[in-house]
Amino acid sequence: MGTFHSSQKIGEIVTKFPKSADILKEYRIDFCCGGDRPLLSAIKEQGLSEPEILDKINNLYEELKNVKTEDRNWIEAPFGELVDHIVNRYHAYLGVELPRISELVTKILRVHGEHHPELSHVHKLFHTLKMELESHVIKEETIQYPAIKEYEKNKTREALERAVNITKELEDEHTGAGDILKELRRVTNDFTAPSDGCNTYRLTYAKLEELENDTFQHIHLENNILFPRLMDLSKN
Repeated sequence: MGTFHSSQKIGEIVTKFPKSADILKEYRIDFCCGGDRPLLSAIKEQGLSEPEILDKINNLYEELKNVKTEDRNWIEAPFGELVDHIVNRYHAYLGVELPRISELVTKILRVHGEHHPELSHVHKLFHTLKMELESHVIKEETIQYPAIKEYEKNKTREALERAVNITKELEDEHTGAGDILKELRRVTNDFTAPSDGCNTYRLTYAKLEELENDTFQHIHLENNILFPRLMDLSKN
């Protein structure tokens, strides 16, 4: 029997073995917003092969388990270090890339929109996502993260409650962002530019796929690690 099994929650598997996310993405299994359900549920829902997926995850784990990596164990890291990592790695990425992608999405709509009407939908979906992510990041950086750091410093119940009370709202926003990204993948045919697409067209779709990957990792750190740790503390 392998290390991982289908009754485990998806988020738990990715938390213990981050490289499993690559396999889950290959099968379109949601490990961030849908990380709180057993792997078997997703497998059955999508009509996938349970032995095939488990074999891939467990074989990759066996292959890599003795390889030294620089991956940080965020389950055990101090809260302040974890939220600083999210801000410096994922929030910073959004601050730089969202405006760039906005320009690209707008440009290909202007140039190719007449012959590719789906680009109007791509433009609308992306800018809805951009607005929601920007609002979400501000909420985290001005409400939850300062409360987390205050709790870590002074261990006040009030600070912990402030951090926990906004968790459900943030989780709902994660789900909304995940849904938009899934729709973007569908509309763009898995981010595949058409044969008549120019280099900018291909670059735009590549940047959208990069945004999807980055955002899913971002949400995973919060939904499957940060938020459960906060909830566990609040029960004590």
